[in-house]
Amino acid sequence: MNPWELYKKYFNVWESATAQYMEHWLKSPLILEPAGAMLSASMKFKAEADKKAASFWGNIGLPTKQDQERALHKLNQLESKLLDLEEKLAEYEAK
Repeated sequence: MNPWELYKKYFNVWESATAQYMEHWLKSPLILEPAGAMLSASMKFKAEADKKAASFWGNIGLPTKQDQERALHKLNQLESKLLDLEEKLAEYEAK
């Protein structure tokens, strides 16, 4: 028998057994509850860290992420209005 075919056969058997075992354990409350608690804690930590970072940058006078996003939104609105005015001007000049 070809060594590669033999390897593939045994690998498929191993992979199938491992997948069933992992699927059983990953559905278990013994794994899901601590993982969910850890995820919740890390998301709370990230939210608090983001607030602290925004406060820090704001206190030293630099724009925060929200300030930058707000300014970018206004710039996009102005660009849209300018493009509309240019189109209207081109139509008016074409007449």
